[in-house]
Amino acid sequence: MTTAPPDLSRLRIDRGDDPPPRRGIPRAAWVAGVVVLFVLAGVGWRVLAPRPVEVRVAVAEATGGGSLSSTGITANGYVVARTKASVSAKVPGRMAYLGVSEGSHVRRGEVIARIESADFHAALAAAKATAAQAEAQLAQDRRDLARAKTLREQNVVSQTDLENATTKVDASAAAAQAAHAQAALAAANLENTNVRAPFDGTVLRKDAEVGEIVAPSSAGGGLTRTAIVTMADLGTLEVEVDVNEAYIAQVKNGQEARITLDAYPDTSFHGAVRQVVPTADRQKATVQVKVSILDHDPRILPEMGAKVEFVRTAGGEAVATPPVRVLVASAAVRTTGSGSAVWVVVNGRAVSRTVETGPARGEQVEVRKGLSGGESVILSAPASLKEGDRVRIKGA
Repeated sequence: MTTAPPDLSRLRIDRGDDPPPRRGIPRAAWVAGVVVLFVLAGVGWRVLAPRPVEVRVAVAEATGGGSLSSTGITANGYVVARTKASVSAKVPGRMAYLGVSEGSHVRRGEVIARIESADFHAALAAAKATAAQAEAQLAQDRRDLARAKTLREQNVVSQTDLENATTKVDASAAAAQAAHAQAALAAANLENTNVRAPFDGTVLRKDAEVGEIVAPSSAGGGLTRTAIVTMADLGTLEVEVDVNEAYIAQVKNGQEARITLDAYPDTSFHGAVRQVVPTADRQKATVQVKVSILDHDPRILPEMGAKVEFVRTAGGEAVATPPVRVLVASAAVRTTGSGSAVWVVVNGRAVSRTVETGPARGEQVEVRKGLSGGESVILSAPASLKEGDRVRIKGA
């Protein structure tokens, strides 16, 4: 008997009809939308962004001055003190006292520091005691010699005894002299524990502190300090500059010079050539010139950078290099709470510059500080102009 196969149709899973395919946005439409957004953003920026301020400008004019070839020789250097010293102790030891600081004014011979001196006091006391003992022995020997002379006259002692007494006195006198010399040496060593100023001057720098071991400059080494202070006589300040040897024939001793410090570029000081050093620097092809500063000013300090303009002579008469002056239109200068200022155009934007003005010259004003010449300054700037605003020059 044959068996019929099983009906598996009931086990079939009905998944239903397939969903219709999804239709996406065309790529061309997407690109067009992005372009429209960029266009709208550009239009909005142009509408909302502040428009440049329209201004009139003029150029700041620089007059005067000159170059090396036209007005004279210019050289750079540094301010130095002709009288300067690093003060150290004469004896090694630990510093117990320091009576000065930077800027202190001291007189020649004034004690500025002391070295611990207990052992030097003891040595002096011992030397004085030895000298006193030698003096006492000498006095005793002299009395013995006087007695021997009396006894010799009475033929009580021999001539040899008298000679021995004389020799003993001579030896005692020499011993006393040596003892006094040792006492003087001990006193000198004690005095050397006092560090005194070698000249009238000003303390520029402290090189050691109380408690540190110091020593004479010839005996320093390792961690031992050699200098205690560095001082200088500020009345002997001068400028040392290197002049190109091609121009040195135009520089003479006593020649007038104008000195300008890097720290005070708007102020010049009167000077005179003190010495043309009689040797040249082979590597730099220059000759050192020392220029005395005749205008004593407390602002002038050692080691400041300086520029020296040597006064050129023509026909026996001195010709000074004219100073550089900057002139701007009066309409460019405005008054602020702190002084005067001008607007300068830098990379298409307004930048405020504080200036120091001098006398007016017609429709122009001299600017002594704040401008170097060649800047574009804004004339009659609107009151609404602010730092960093974009500007557009009329007629540009």
